Amino acid sequence: MTEKAFEKMIRENKGTIYTVCYMFSNDKDEVADLFQEVLINLWKGSDTFRGESSQGSWIWKVSLNTCISHDRKAKHSLRTEPLSMDIDLFEDKDERTLQVGMLRERISKLGVLDRAIVLLWLENLSYDEIGQVVGITAKNVSVRLVRIKEQLKKL
Repeated sequence: MTEKAFEKMIRENKGTIYTVCYMFSNDKDEVADLFQEVLINLWKGSDTFRGESSQGSWIWKVSLNTCISHDRKAKHSLRTEPLSMDIDLFEDKDERTLQVGMLRERISKLGVLDRAIVLLWLENLSYDEIGQVVGITAKNVSVRLVRIKEQLKKL
């Protein structure tokens, strides 16, 4: 993939990447670090992307895997340079952002896989696409979503 094609892909999908990172951290700086780590992983994997799934599904999968891996291990010592983003759900205080914050707070109490499933579901991905991204069957996605919704109602 050329640099220009990669830049275009990131411009078109930075909202998705940021949303995934935002759902996996409570810290603005850590979200920025996760965002950059996802970009690095996308760049490293761009030549091996085989097109077996859509580019969007691939970006979701890389973003989620990066955040899940980061969630499982201690912070790495690699220092990164901050990247400017147009989106900032930590600073905006309009009604929609407040609702997103409340939803995020509840979702953050779920397990890692359940958080990933909810996030993909909220982005209107089909059960098949969600299953493809997280590595489970569409039927399993359906069952997990029912359980997740019940859990969220209790919260």
